[in-house]
Amino acid sequence: IKAPSMFRVRNCGKTLITRTQGTKIASEGLKGRVLEVNLADLNSDDDQAFRKIKLCIEEVQGRNCLTDFHAMELTRDKLYSLVRKWHTMIEGHVDVKTTDNYMVRLFVIAFTMKRPDQVATNCYAQSAQIRKIRKKMMEIMIKEASTVQLRDLVKKLIPESIGKEIEK
Repeated sequence: IKAPSMFRVRNCGKTLITRTQGTKIASEGLKGRVLEVNLADLNSDDDQAFRKIKLCIEEVQGRNCLTDFHAMELTRDKLYSLVRKWHTMIEGHVDVKTTDNYMVRLFVIAFTMKRPDQVATNCYAQSAQIRKIRKKMMEIMIKEASTVQLRDLVKKLIPESIGKEIEK
């Protein structure tokens, strides 16, 4: 299985397939398969182990399966380590069309944080503030994703440049 060129490690694994038999062609059984690979393995960087990349097999060339980006998500333990008591969690999602006509659904999750001089134990946001924050997050996601191609969007998602932009 060959990963897309946006990742450092191109060979990312092997998969099993039933042989060609009658009218059922083996390569057709591979196309459309979705594989889950750890980003730490694809970029040989252990700091990114909490992200999972899903790759979809698009084409079969001999013994090589060429894949394309399908999805990216956080591991369960990383997501649960972010959620805390006494903080407000703000979630949002948006559907965006990239310049190369891929429809992408982006999800974002944000948390309130205590100020350095804060005395109170909790740091909740009011519902009007939550709506404003969510609206701003969606605007930034649409702006960032609608002006680039899918491969450039993936390159932005990996170092969390969109997340840093939202944090400002």
